[in-house]
Amino acid sequence: QVQLVESGGGLQQAGKSLRLSCVASGTIVSIGTMRWYRQAPGKQRELVADITSGGRTNYADSVKGRCTISRDNAKNTVYLQMNSLKPEDTAVYYCNAQQYLTNYWGQGTQVTVSS
Repeated sequence: QVQLVESGGGLQQAGKSLRLSCVASGTIVSIGTMRWYRQAPGKQRELVADITSGGRTNYADSVKGRCTISRDNAKNTVYLQMNSLKPEDTAVYYCNAQQYLTNYWGQGTQVTVSS
C-alpha cells in the first residue's frame, strides 16, 4: 500500500502563489506517473498536471504557463507550484500516484483564492 499526504493548501489572494506538496510513503517499489487533480464544488474532478518518473510533464490548458509540476524521486514527493492564482483555481487538490497497475489517492488539500 502507498499513502499520499498533500500539504500547502490554504487561502490566498488572486495573483499570488501557492506551492502544494505530496509525499508518498508505505510500500514503495517504483512509483510511475504522479498527478495533481482538482475538484471544485459542483464540478467533476479534473486533471491539473502530471509528471512521469522521467520528468516529462503535461498540463491542463487552464493552468498552462501558471503552474509547474516537479518531483523529487529520492523523497517520493511531487510538487505543484501555482502562480498568478485565479478565483477559478479554488478547489480541493488531490495527489495521485501510480505504482504498477494501482492508483493511489491522497485525502486532498483545499485551495481557496479570493478576488
